[in-house]
Amino acid sequence: MDDEKQRLSIEAARLYYLSDYSQQDIATRLGVSRPTVSRLLQHAKERGYVRIDIVDPLEDLNSLGHDLKIKYMLDTVLVCYSPTVEYQEIQKHISRRAAEYLYETVQDKDIIGVTWGTTMYSVARQLQPKQVKGVEVVQLKGGVSHSHVNTFAAETVNLFAEAFHTAPRYLPLPVIFDNIAVKEMVEKDRHISRIMELGRQANIAVFTVGTVKEDALLFRLGYFSKEEQEMLRRTGAGDICSRFFDAEGRICSEEIDNRTVGMNLSDLRNKEKSILVAGGQRKIDAIRAALTGKYANILVTDQYTAQALLR
Repeated sequence: MDDEKQRLSIEAARLYYLSDYSQQDIATRLGVSRPTVSRLLQHAKERGYVRIDIVDPLEDLNSLGHDLKIKYMLDTVLVCYSPTVEYQEIQKHISRRAAEYLYETVQDKDIIGVTWGTTMYSVARQLQPKQVKGVEVVQLKGGVSHSHVNTFAAETVNLFAEAFHTAPRYLPLPVIFDNIAVKEMVEKDRHISRIMELGRQANIAVFTVGTVKEDALLFRLGYFSKEEQEMLRRTGAGDICSRFFDAEGRICSEEIDNRTVGMNLSDLRNKEKSILVAGGQRKIDAIRAALTGKYANILVTDQYTAQALLR
């Protein structure tokens, strides 16, 4: 009798848990009553024939965030769920979470510095308006491009300003000059120096990382010669605010860095909230290098990137 009960309970469990049969369907198939099927399923669980694991994705995300926070000595890590590893899908989810975080944290009289690019534009488009007073929004790097490739620089700062009921402060310059002397002369302009000082005063900085791959946005904008691109691909890991750094977070080229208009990377370390929004396989090296360089104290990313950063 025990052998028969064992056989029936295992068969009932297979049909119920593996084949999604209803208890009534199982009763018909096995030639028993529905209450008997219920008792057989309970017997299977009690004898250990069935093991049930509950996987809570939110708990796993919190655990990933905790481990990243410790490994890279961050203040806050927000790991969000992406259903696929596809870059556009990841970008959508991390951008939404970053926008939610900004809504939660921006307060009266905050100064928000923003960069540009597709990720930042995605964050900007998902911002919800918040009733705050005295907030300033300023570009952290030059936003003028002479390329046909869209950087979404003006659109991004406009949407940030609109969400927090203020006027945008533009940095109306190329992000990288051909000549250091010309760049230094332009930065002495009273209006330009005031905007750059506001960026230095920003207590919140929101940015992403660029890569040094061939299709990197800054490479497509035509700022660099082929030789410079090759040097950056060979020695660099990524860029923040169009300032390129290596795997240890150190500036790759002082000459290029001196021609760059915008926030110095060292200034990001002093921000109350230095928020890096980035994810995806193609950006892992750049994100790791940015965190190694201590340029962010808050990270918004996805579970795939989080797992890679912990490996």
